[in-house]
Amino acid sequence: MNLNQIHNVYFIGIGGIGMSALARYFQFIGKNVAGYDKTPTRLTDELVAGGMPIHFEDSIAAIPSTFTKDTTLVVITPAIPQNHAEWNYLVEKGFVIKKRAEVLGLITQGTYCFAVAGTHGKTTTSSILGHILYESGADVTAFLGGIVENYHSNLIGHGKTISVVEADEFDRSFLHLHPDLACVTSMDADHLDIYGDATAIEESFREFAAKVSNPKHLFVPKGLPLEGTTLGINEEADFVAHHIRVENSAYVFDVKTPTETIYNIAFGLPGHHNLMNALTALAMAYTYGTPTGSIAKALASFQGVQRRFSYQIKTPEKVYIDDYAHHPTEINAVHQAVRELYPGKKVTAIFQPHLFSRTKDFIEGFAASLSQFDEVILLDIYPARELPIEGVTSAWLMSKMTLTEVRLLSKEELRVQIPQINTPVLVTIGAGDIGEMVPEIKKIWA
Repeated sequence: MNLNQIHNVYFIGIGGIGMSALARYFQFIGKNVAGYDKTPTRLTDELVAGGMPIHFEDSIAAIPSTFTKDTTLVVITPAIPQNHAEWNYLVEKGFVIKKRAEVLGLITQGTYCFAVAGTHGKTTTSSILGHILYESGADVTAFLGGIVENYHSNLIGHGKTISVVEADEFDRSFLHLHPDLACVTSMDADHLDIYGDATAIEESFREFAAKVSNPKHLFVPKGLPLEGTTLGINEEADFVAHHIRVENSAYVFDVKTPTETIYNIAFGLPGHHNLMNALTALAMAYTYGTPTGSIAKALASFQGVQRRFSYQIKTPEKVYIDDYAHHPTEINAVHQAVRELYPGKKVTAIFQPHLFSRTKDFIEGFAASLSQFDEVILLDIYPARELPIEGVTSAWLMSKMTLTEVRLLSKEELRVQIPQINTPVLVTIGAGDIGEMVPEIKKIWA
């Protein structure tokens, strides 16, 4: 398919974080963009304000009449239900329909493509990398799965020769990409509703890794069972972060590269997982040829990604942090960072599980990771694309936890009880619509 011949792009699921980045891109290069989503959100509000017609009812009549099959590309989310009327109509009428990952594959095919894969850390690592390349003057576009604070957008740059993309393992989407330089941050079991077991996930990552023609252009944490350039924190590897200290609430560290040592790099995001994300982005940019001075300057100025350890309130008396964590490994990372920053302080976590299948598959891990906090409030499971699974509920998760200070609330009950939450540190965690509640929680609890 030749994207130059396309005049219109129609999105089903336009409000998704990755889909909206594509929508912004197509609008910027001069295409007419419109779309459907199930519910309005802050993201869809921004797209509408930017001139995109978006509707929230599954209605064939709402598809713009000027969007004909010969001039229109249809982009769909993998979460679309089989009985979606608009989708079935567009299929029946012979429109060209592609998944987001396929479209990213088409866009990036003619560029030098940096692809960031892994079950955790994709958005932060790709955002740091996009920021480094953009700040160094590279002709880059970065398509991101989060809103980067520096740009207030999930799209960095409008370059035509270099692309940065998140290589999503869901539905094996990343196999559509054409990476020149890539990383795999982690290969934990996830998306077992798609893969079945951890072995199948690892095999899929190996297939992705094989798409990088030069093994030295694949970057992996030391110990991950893939051949590539290794990364480590205080351990022997090709790129090593060491002499790590905290100064003015930021990490300062040195990095040993294969050819030199870079001293006194400052980076403001807390947690060892973010230190590894920064090291990964540094190693990829360094190998590409970005000057070390530009890398260090960009790392020091990176402000983070919304919903990734995102401070909502930060006073001597009260701290409120919001995070997208939706897997036990990610919850552990949030806990580690909070304890490092606020030792000895009571920490209350509000958690909304994401997907019935993920809750079922990792119930013991969720129970253990959440039980590390001092107090936990559980919300009901956010279903996203799924139907309920019998017996899989937040009450079941609560029964597995060893923590005594844990309760299950509806969102309405939470709103009433927020003022009574007596803790110096509050954390909201989850990938569902809890993110939409953050401004409200902040206002009530402040």
